[in-house]
Amino acid sequence: MNFIIALTEDNSINRNTFLQKINALENMDLAFVAANGNECLENLKGTPHEKLPQVIFMDLEMPVMNGIETIQLAKSLHPQIHFIVLTVFDDEEKIFEAIKAGASGYLLKHEPAVVLQEAVMNVLEFGGAPMSPAIARKALQLMSRSSIGAAVPANHPLPEMITTREEEILRHMVNGWDAKKISSVLNISVLTVRKHIANIYEKLHVQSRAEIINMAHQNKWFNQ
Repeated sequence: MNFIIALTEDNSINRNTFLQKINALENMDLAFVAANGNECLENLKGTPHEKLPQVIFMDLEMPVMNGIETIQLAKSLHPQIHFIVLTVFDDEEKIFEAIKAGASGYLLKHEPAVVLQEAVMNVLEFGGAPMSPAIARKALQLMSRSSIGAAVPANHPLPEMITTREEEILRHMVNGWDAKKISSVLNISVLTVRKHIANIYEKLHVQSRAEIINMAHQNKWFNQ
């Protein structure tokens, strides 16, 4: 059985190294390689459901859209996809943010091909959470201090690329207001409201009000 995977990584050297490792494995089919989070989401949007990757290896520090935001948005749109962070960072804040966003595993970039293969099988066949030893130690330290249970907020924050005005309009959309009512309350034209809504759809990679409301509820963006 072959597993369908993908990679999101902005560094060309790291991309090539990853591809060399994957090419050495017999049971891995590569769906796509993306250079940043936005490109990853665009690839997912254009891929038929049956060809979607089962696991996406995700870098954290990238331009345009970072790995944490990408995982958060992609999990809202495609909850069946697993994300394994592939990074050089082993600090607690990064681990904490990745776990909150929905990552299924966390590996350091120097891991050999066999570890990548085992991580995919671990996630898909056994529901595991593969971690490099250094990461696992950090995660245990977090758990021992009850950081995860005590500090995880009830909501995922809105992605940083959403502006203050767009957040305001999005909040009204989630409350069921149409463009005309929003324009009246905010004292801006209906055309301007619709332009903001189009920008929101593009940034969040959704195509309908229903999708965006569902995403907002899943991430508890506006829960009090």
